Amino acid sequence: MAQPETDVRRCDSAITLAFSVLGKRWNGMILGVLGGGSASFVELRKAVSGISDTVLSERLSELAEAGLVRRDVAEGPPVSVRYELTAAGAEIVPTIEELGAWAQRNLQPRD
Repeated sequence: MAQPETDVRRCDSAITLAFSVLGKRWNGMILGVLGGGSASFVELRKAVSGISDTVLSERLSELAEAGLVRRDVAEGPPVSVRYELTAAGAEIVPTIEELGAWAQRNLQPRD
């Protein structure tokens, strides 16, 4: 006897792709900080409390590879490196801010 087909729900591929980048720990926070303007590595590390230098470096590289962050090197001396959002990165900032507002309304802070 044939089994009845079940309605299997699947997540939209575009949402899956978005969360493959935004769902990684720290990425949303980095993008949110850069939404306020360009920042140096040290400024980002201070703004994203708890992130290690290694992880920040990895996340910035991933976000740059995804086309959301641009690394701007100004020749020195001293050499200065700043990070800023690309147009695609800036486009996600209102969504990140709305997500934060939603969390404030609906989630309890963890201690």
